[in-house]
Amino acid sequence: MKDALTIHRALLGWETAHEIVRLPLAMTRADELPRALGLPPERCLVTRVYSCEGAHRGRPFLAGAIVPAGRRPSAEAVRLGVGARGVRPAHADVVNAVTEYAAGLVCPLLLPESMPLLIDRELVDGLHAHGVVYTATGEASTALGIKASALYSLCHPRPVDLLAPLSAASAPGRDHVTT
Repeated sequence: MKDALTIHRALLGWETAHEIVRLPLAMTRADELPRALGLPPERCLVTRVYSCEGAHRGRPFLAGAIVPAGRRPSAEAVRLGVGARGVRPAHADVVNAVTEYAAGLVCPLLLPESMPLLIDRELVDGLHAHGVVYTATGEASTALGIKASALYSLCHPRPVDLLAPLSAASAPGRDHVTT
C-alpha cells in the first residue's frame, strides 16, 4: 500500500516542496481533514473514486474526482468529464486494489496512468489556487501539504464544473469540460 513515505520520496524525486503533517487525531476519511487541521474545507482536498462504464460498450474503468472536503461531485458531471455511459462510487476493495491507497484516504498523486482524474474548476481558479492545500496520504495519521499549483501540475487533473448544479452547468454558453 502507498503511504506518506511513498509520496514523500516521489515528491523529493520531483524536487517539489511539500510537507508531511502528523495529524493530532487519526482519521478514517479524508473528509475529516478540515477538523484535524483546523482549516476551511476548500483548503483540504478529497479524491473520490468512481467506477465507470466505458462508452460504446468499452471496458469498465476507475476515475478520480478532486473536490473540497465534505463535498461530493455531481455523478453526471463526472460521467460527462470522463466520457462514460454511467458512474457510481467505487467499492472500497476495488479502490484499495487499484489505487494502492486506503479507500477514503486516496491521494491524487501516484494514481494509475489509466485512471482519468478530474478536479472541480473552482479549486483551480479559486481563492486558494496558488496557496497550500492539504490532502490525504493513504494513512490515517498524516496529511500532505503542498502548493496547489504544484499538485495540479503533478497529477494533471482535468478542470470540470463538478459541484455546479446540472442546470447551471448545462446553461447556454457554459463549458462542461476544458481540454
